[in-house]
Amino acid sequence: MKLLKRLCGVFVLVTSISPAQTIAIRAGNLIDPADGSVTKNQVILVRDKKIVSVGAKLKVPADAQVIDLSHLWVMPGIMDAHTHLTFGVPGWQEEDHDYLKEGTGIRVLRGLRTAQLLLNAGITTVRDVGNDGNFGAVYLRDAINAGWFTGPTILAAGKIIAPYGGQSPGIPLEIGPIWQFEYDDADSPSEIRKAVRKNIYYGVDLIKLVADSNSYHYSVDEIRAAVDEAHHANRTVAVHTLGGEAAQNVILGGPDSIEHGDNLSDEQLTLMKQKSIVLVGTDFPSAHFERGGYSNAKEAAAAILDRLRRAYKIGVKMGFGTDVVLDLPDESRADMTWDYLAVWRAAGVPPAEILKCMTSHNAELFRIEKERGAIAPGLYADIVALPEDPLSNIEALRKINFVMKNGAIVRGPN
Repeated sequence: MKLLKRLCGVFVLVTSISPAQTIAIRAGNLIDPADGSVTKNQVILVRDKKIVSVGAKLKVPADAQVIDLSHLWVMPGIMDAHTHLTFGVPGWQEEDHDYLKEGTGIRVLRGLRTAQLLLNAGITTVRDVGNDGNFGAVYLRDAINAGWFTGPTILAAGKIIAPYGGQSPGIPLEIGPIWQFEYDDADSPSEIRKAVRKNIYYGVDLIKLVADSNSYHYSVDEIRAAVDEAHHANRTVAVHTLGGEAAQNVILGGPDSIEHGDNLSDEQLTLMKQKSIVLVGTDFPSAHFERGGYSNAKEAAAAILDRLRRAYKIGVKMGFGTDVVLDLPDESRADMTWDYLAVWRAAGVPPAEILKCMTSHNAELFRIEKERGAIAPGLYADIVALPEDPLSNIEALRKINFVMKNGAIVRGPN
């Protein structure tokens, strides 16, 4: 269905996909990623965006729209815990230049394009962890939630909170603090609390900090200030850190997740496990580093692989996240997402565990496990299907050919 909506004083064409009153999905192989089980020949009844019931002998209402997925493998939609929807560069050396070339408006439009590419591939929920200009991902989230556009569920972090300079070291004094387009400088517990409150005021779903992009880094007390302020407002905290003393301070400060953590020691990973801190490793394939002109690409990829292997062995709870920001000419963001699967396989993580990290683990990290992340009564109907069993071959996720979001059919089945 196509209609005109008034957006900022301009009428725009919007495609609206409305769910039928009742949809009955015949699922030949229904995967529960939480425990890796598969049940055969199930019926999923969907009404008003949500799953009503699931079972083998359910009566299908006479007026229901029936979707035959009896020959496919059916599972909850994929979740990405570390995205930058509105951010994109042709190479790693361009990361700081976007501040000078693009305003929030064009960033929001890029984010809409990226969001729809990901949704079409079966990624139905994403956590956008900043680098979105002036709250571009928040606006994008609101437009999708309002039904103006189709897109995944977005949890947005807004401005990244960091020690002075953000993630842009070495900017000449005469140029000015250009990083403040995307970062809030905060250099004490009180400044951090103010930055957290500012972000919440502008509508963010979570708080993102960067602990160590310069030679100085946050203290334990500073991390605790962010966590205390955010948790009192029912927001989670994600912290970018790589390793060393900065990472130790972050772990002791008790955030909900650590992003990247490339150089975490076994002792630090064990402490994360004890404190129930989720690792969102953003486990880059070497080719992504190399194609983007990243210095020491092979060494960086090797460190990530080693850390992922050790984290899985130690038993740290992990969430799947990508951190894709490169715009490659021959691969979409969705294609690049699936490239990460090879790294997880190389680290010895079995397909069942990968699926869990992509669904139930992320849902718990996002605090939406009572809304999404499984195919169960009362949850939103975010459902994907594919022709091959991903529990046997995780690369089968590349072949997702049916996508349902909030009970509305986005794609397929083929």
